[in-house]
Amino acid sequence: MSEEARLREAIAEHGRLLFGRGFSVGSAGNISVRLEDGFLITPTNSCLGRLDPARISKLDREYRHVGGDKPSKEVFMHRAFLETRPEAGAVVHLHSTHATAIACLAAPGEAAPIPPLTPYFVMRIGRALPVVPYYRPGDPAMEPAIAAAAAQARAVLLANHGPVVSGKSLDDAVYAAEELEEAARLALMLRGLPARTLTPAQIEELLTTFG
Repeated sequence: MSEEARLREAIAEHGRLLFGRGFSVGSAGNISVRLEDGFLITPTNSCLGRLDPARISKLDREYRHVGGDKPSKEVFMHRAFLETRPEAGAVVHLHSTHATAIACLAAPGEAAPIPPLTPYFVMRIGRALPVVPYYRPGDPAMEPAIAAAAAQARAVLLANHGPVVSGKSLDDAVYAAEELEEAARLALMLRGLPARTLTPAQIEELLTTFG
């Protein structure tokens, strides 16, 4: 099996699992992966729970559609991360409930709307989680705003929309998106309570060790 074929299968499997956990509903959410000769991205209006690996969209290095079904209308969202962060091998965008709730509560421009409650959140997401101002879904004007935030962060929250998360590999991006959702759920559960957060020294140690 070629690397592209393997990644097509992996995108479909991760999509099925994310959908099964309720991290996307209907045709919401999309996943992209970097290839040597371009990119794979889930098709427009596709359900992450029912992806056909053979029909996943392929783009060339200039993000032009060259194979598979018509790509997601939010290609620009993925391009913002893939071009800004050369180490990023994949990007996951979800409408997961708790992360989206934080995206509705946090002020646009806020840099860290989820407190560092667990080491796993810091290890997967890092120190920053910028909140990008609201744009209507599919608005390409969102791209420069995401790119500016991605220059300093592995993940962002789109105000009143949901999370966009990058990773070195497809697995890394999916695991980080899952960790972000769990961190958001914890933050909402503990809101208003005297929860203990990690100290700056503990955060620095995690980033130095696992960064």
